[in-house]
Amino acid sequence: MSASASPRLNFPQGMLAGQTAIITGAGQGIGAETAAIFAREGCKVVIADIDAVKAEKTAQAINAEGGGGAAIAVAGDVTNNEDINNLVEKAVEFSGGKLHIIVNNAGYAWDSPIEQIKDQQWDTIIGLHNTAPFKLIRAAAPYFMVKDGEPRSIVNISSTSGIYGNAGQASYALAKAGLVGLTKTLAQEWGPEYGVRANTVAFGAIKTRLTQAPVGEYVVRPDGTKHAVGFHGGYDQEEKWFVHAFCLFSSTSTIVDLLS
Repeated sequence: MSASASPRLNFPQGMLAGQTAIITGAGQGIGAETAAIFAREGCKVVIADIDAVKAEKTAQAINAEGGGGAAIAVAGDVTNNEDINNLVEKAVEFSGGKLHIIVNNAGYAWDSPIEQIKDQQWDTIIGLHNTAPFKLIRAAAPYFMVKDGEPRSIVNISSTSGIYGNAGQASYALAKAGLVGLTKTLAQEWGPEYGVRANTVAFGAIKTRLTQAPVGEYVVRPDGTKHAVGFHGGYDQEEKWFVHAFCLFSSTSTIVDLLS
């Protein structure tokens, strides 16, 4: 069942009541479903996405559902410093001065065999999956390095490609593995003193546009060029799809549970 069709999971206020979350890449797919669940749990959700139309549509759907949560859309490119700063500013304004959760979910694959990977491919994927999450966390640091007794959590979305590797995905696998190191370091720096929890969720193959995109679906990169999304050849057999994930540094298997 889609998250959008599910009832609130916890009554009467929800697990995330009073908290505010930034979720990147939340205009569709895993990000949008995560945002819907968070809002249903009473969270104020900031829908961050490079696609302004999809971000606004997701936010409107959440607000139309009602309940304890609410959402706003903030369009922008997470590889752009100004857009990252604007995202944090808008989120803090929406929340009334605090941030509690970041889910670094934005990303896509740009696959080629090692010997065929171009510099632009490499730099784009590393920048999107490693540098962008780091910069967002850094920009939000003043709102996480606090001692007010309120819960704080950062979830970095990785991939099983980063755990096991995957042929044709050298840049993507490296970037997703890098998120594990970032998460461990974040836990060591912000955990003991500020109580910030840091987790990495490494998904397997999930049926989204990243893995099987509609014909003609593109990501428009910052330089204006188009990149067809979806894995080369796609996954066309049901048995190839998996709905489980590896949750590193946690005993649970859902993003919401990581925040409780």
